[in-house]
Amino acid sequence: MEEQKKAETSDVEKNKALAIVGYIIPILFFIPLVTDAKNSPFAKFHANQQLNLLLFWVVGQIAATVLTFVLIGFLIFPLVMIAGVIFMIMGIINASKGEMKGLPLIGGFKLIS
Repeated sequence: MEEQKKAETSDVEKNKALAIVGYIIPILFFIPLVTDAKNSPFAKFHANQQLNLLLFWVVGQIAATVLTFVLIGFLIFPLVMIAGVIFMIMGIINASKGEMKGLPLIGGFKLIS
């Protein structure tokens, strides 16, 4: 049990930087998947969360653009951006603490296995 905990701790410490970078620039979510971190459960978990965040931003902005024609999109644009920044900050905090906590609302989707 103690050895497993040490292994998990070393995995977290080794891949923490990759997990944080992907939240700052979500388009880089794939970096842990093409480096030595591809076998790390911690790195894969946060890569999945970063992909969820990227998709949230893309889909939210597309929906806001389409809804601009009925004038509600102007309200959705800032909400999507503010929510995305909040999710980004939460992800950075979780990754820096070494936690594997999903983001609210969007973190439950598992796109990367």
